[in-house]
Amino acid sequence: MTQRIVVGLSGGVDSSTTAALLHHQGYGVVGVTLWLMKGKGQCCSEGMVDAAALCEQLGIPYHVVDSREVFQREIIDYVVQGYEGGVTPLPCSQCNRAVKFAPMLAWAQAELGIDRIATGHYAQVVYNPETERYELRRAVDRHKDQTYFLYDLDQAVLRAVQFPLGNQTKVETRRLAEQFNLKTAAKPDSQDLCLIEVHGSMKNFLEQYLTPKAGDIVDESGRVLGQHGGIHNYTIGQRKGLGIAYPEPLYVLKLDPGRNQVVVGPRSSAHYDRCGVSRVNWVSIAPPSAPIRAGVQVRYRTPPEPATVIPLGADRVQIQFDDPQFSITPGQAAVWYDDDRLLGGGVIQAE
Repeated sequence: MTQRIVVGLSGGVDSSTTAALLHHQGYGVVGVTLWLMKGKGQCCSEGMVDAAALCEQLGIPYHVVDSREVFQREIIDYVVQGYEGGVTPLPCSQCNRAVKFAPMLAWAQAELGIDRIATGHYAQVVYNPETERYELRRAVDRHKDQTYFLYDLDQAVLRAVQFPLGNQTKVETRRLAEQFNLKTAAKPDSQDLCLIEVHGSMKNFLEQYLTPKAGDIVDESGRVLGQHGGIHNYTIGQRKGLGIAYPEPLYVLKLDPGRNQVVVGPRSSAHYDRCGVSRVNWVSIAPPSAPIRAGVQVRYRTPPEPATVIPLGADRVQIQFDDPQFSITPGQAAVWYDDDRLLGGGVIQAE
């Protein structure tokens, strides 16, 4: 009996190749696009057209699931509230957890009776019989590895999901797309968050929801150095766009929504040797009762740094870095690894 699987389609080359590859391997593939918002982003109108054309080419069923309400609640409101509160949210991991994977699996089970899903993410899932856990591991192509954004997936999702591209490079993916004669083979990769793709910039997006409120830019002692047009336009570690003449480069050290201030200082003041993390999801291992050593990543494009992860409860940890790190940003994700195995992750908290 043919195994059926639902493939999430954005209209890009990765998800298209995933569907074509599984179809070629004999799976009963059903294409699904989550309609997240109006606009030209790859997840939206333009992507639906390309996804529908792909499914027609492969001769497989195609569905569009209206997810706009959950996207508004879980992503747009989440991002706006975060920036308003002086943090810089990471919408991608939140979206993967609350909008994409679990809801798509639930829809596939309820509407189609299918209990397997697949996406074009670059990651790998391996079952460990000793721990009886599904482990999330880095993709073979480290330059495209997306596990950092997938840290919040739970065991129920990892049990059901497949990442067919996780064991190959992006070059091989495009080559496969050409072999399958896919129209998306030469389609450029999406470079921005979907919110930015649609609105042109994060500033343009936020201005639809937040009223700019002018305030002071101050140094660490509280001395006023300049003015800002709203703290939501700034993020920790930012150097450009401050509009301040000063003998040395200044960086954003803190956003204070209570005082409506942007606190700046020299680069030396923007290094921290620890941070608190909440909403922790333990992925490849069970929650430990004692501190563990790991490589911790606080940004998508930076390498993991040696650190000690100290459990503080069910879903909180403190991370103590061996060496101070530049610009640890509240709202972003801290994700820790043992080599290529993602152990856990969570949301960096403001001090």
